Amino acid sequence: MVTMRTVEGQGGFGWFKGEKWLVATGLLGFALALMCGIWALVAGAEMPPDGDLWKAFSFNAALGIFLLSTAAISPISGMGRKGRAFFRWSYIVLALYSYFLETVQHIRGVNPRFNDTGSTFDSITANVFAFVALLLVVYYLYFAIQFMKRKTYEANPELVLGIRYAMLSIMVAFAGGIAISVNEGRFVGAEGNLIWLHGMGFHAIQALPFIAWLAAGSALPAGFRRKLIHVAGLAFFLGLLAMGWQTLLGRPLLEWSALPLAAAACFIIVTAAGARSLFAERRRRTTGKGISA
Repeated sequence: MVTMRTVEGQGGFGWFKGEKWLVATGLLGFALALMCGIWALVAGAEMPPDGDLWKAFSFNAALGIFLLSTAAISPISGMGRKGRAFFRWSYIVLALYSYFLETVQHIRGVNPRFNDTGSTFDSITANVFAFVALLLVVYYLYFAIQFMKRKTYEANPELVLGIRYAMLSIMVAFAGGIAISVNEGRFVGAEGNLIWLHGMGFHAIQALPFIAWLAAGSALPAGFRRKLIHVAGLAFFLGLLAMGWQTLLGRPLLEWSALPLAAAACFIIVTAAGARSLFAERRRRTTGKGISA
């Protein structure tokens, strides 16, 4: 088990501590993604009439990494044993259903969400899938609220600050997923595609806590560390908003216009904040000396 170093102002904790089953469920997603990917490469991805193994591949991998990222930060959530167990097993059950339906239905040639040609069984499972997706949002909102509590923040202030911003961006990602369901597809207007907003938002759970963790372990002044985390978190969130606005206008993200350029600038700022934190943390490790902001 990897244990987080204890830094000034931060409590120590073990990444993934007590979450072996959530980790195992996340790894299952990678195994299923690997299976779908190999099948697609060997025999082709299209499974008539409506199946696509590459979609199953991307879904399983994305859900797997999301579960692993959630398991990593669960020990810092401040939840008690019963609260963590409730969240853990609820999410495991919902994830297993999602894996099963996404994989099996695409193999059968059926769209697991928007089913026009399948049987009554396919329609029922698709409706249940929509309900499961809603529960994934509701339970994660419960998880996110734990990081807004004062006691959770005081135990690990800088890391929790980064996680708070990550949760804000994840809610935008969930909103994108809900929009896909309501719209009955990812495409908006002539060239808008909600899947990019949906997917990018979830990467906040990897990027922002990592930047905060690096900053917390560096020798940068405490005030500057927090400013760095604020800048990264706000930039990520604003970048998502720019992506969402461009998508709702029915425009592609890869064009030379104000909103895509603003989104790109925001994510460059996030990257720069991460590089600054990494440089400071590595210098602390190699020299053991503090550095100025």
